[in-house]
Amino acid sequence: MTREHKACYGTMFHDTLHFETNKEMKGKVFSFVLKSLGLGHSDRLVKADISEWNDCLECPEFDHCYKLCMAKLAFEGAIAEG
Repeated sequence: MTREHKACYGTMFHDTLHFETNKEMKGKVFSFVLKSLGLGHSDRLVKADISEWNDCLECPEFDHCYKLCMAKLAFEGAIAEG
């Protein structure tokens, strides 16, 4: 059985393994910027778009979409640490 999902399904966060420094990396709800002035990262900024979050909360797929997003985030974290 194949389920159809909204185009935004599983995209609350931007992929944390692939990013560009000094550029906003935006998911549907959450975004981040890793600022750098040369070697290393000098600052990290994280934002949440509350209007998009509210849109997600109204979605009938929210619970399992959120679980998928958190699982992807945890897996990316494990890969980044390894």
